Amino acid sequence: MGRWQPDARERLQLAALALYGERGYEETTVAEIAERAGLTKRTFFRYFADKREVLFWGSELLEQQMVAAIEAAPASASALGMIGEALDAAAVRFEEVREFAGPRHRIIASSRELRERELIKAASLAAAMARALRARGLDETAASLAALTGTTVMHVAFEQWVDDPGRRSFEQIARDALAQLRELASTA
Repeated sequence: MGRWQPDARERLQLAALALYGERGYEETTVAEIAERAGLTKRTFFRYFADKREVLFWGSELLEQQMVAAIEAAPASASALGMIGEALDAAAVRFEEVREFAGPRHRIIASSRELRERELIKAASLAAAMARALRARGLDETAASLAALTGTTVMHVAFEQWVDDPGRRSFEQIARDALAQLRELASTA
């Protein structure tokens, strides 16, 4: 195996993605991922705590970017306006990993363990967004509703985005979904 190389994390992710797609998540081992990437198991564990984290690396960064967008939103922004800002921040991150996103989504959908992990990450994101919204002056109920709405809109938009044959941007799909939500809420 070669010495440390600057692209080790990406190589491990690509190897895992390929193996999970070929053999399934459950049937793939860390040793096989490392071998496919031309690295060692030890190197794998420098980057990832376990084989699940290969698929969830970067979720903390996404959370930080979305929270920062809420914090930086104009003072006059409504709750949904702040959620829109957070979704725009997510769009930047998602577009950076577009080629990884579709296969990742399909692999997660195929595994109960990974779907549970995805729900845990979504709950963490919603809690962080709710804290940021409370810090912006929303009460507990409004902050929780807005944060959970934001993660739901993100989930719906993401599912459409990864399968969109026209390859529209996540930003546009999320903005359309948020506009539909606003329309639904106004006619209730």
